[in-house]
Amino acid sequence: MEKIDNLDKKILSILSKNARIPFKEVAEDCNVSRAAIHQRVQKLIEGGIITGSGFDVNPKSLGYRTCTYVGITLERGSMYKEVVKRLELIPEVVECHFTTGPYTMMVKLYARDNEQLMLLLNGQLQEIPGVVATETLISLEQSIKREIPVKFEEIETE
Repeated sequence: MEKIDNLDKKILSILSKNARIPFKEVAEDCNVSRAAIHQRVQKLIEGGIITGSGFDVNPKSLGYRTCTYVGITLERGSMYKEVVKRLELIPEVVECHFTTGPYTMMVKLYARDNEQLMLLLNGQLQEIPGVVATETLISLEQSIKREIPVKFEEIETE
C-alpha cells in the first residue's frame, strides 16, 4: 500500500461519512479542484486503500431476520482455505475470519428464521470436511456499524 498524505486522509474522512457525496463538494471542502479529487480517489482505489463502494442492503428487507455469528473449530488450522472455499458457496455467509482464541474461524451469516439457521448449521456448515465443532451466537441487535475513523490534521488557511 502506498503512503497517504493529509489530503488523502481528509478525502477519506469525508467519503467514509458519505460515499455518495459529489466530488464537487469534496473538492470545495478540501480547497482543490474536482479533477484533483478524481485523481486522488482513483489512486486510493488502485492502491487498495479504498476497497469498496456501494450500498448496504438491510438484510431484514429481504426477509433475513436472524443475524448469527458462528465460531468454527477445525480439525487442523491448515484446512482453513479449503473450508473457506466451501463457505463461499453458501450465500447466507457474509463474512469469514481466520481467528485466534477458542475458534479457528468465525463467520457471520444471515438466516430467514431459526428453522433456516438450523438447516444452515446442521445441513451445511457442520457437513464441511474438517469442521469438528461450531458454536452459534445470535445477534439480538446491531448497535454500532461504522468505518474506522480517518484522522487528519486541519490545515489553517489565511
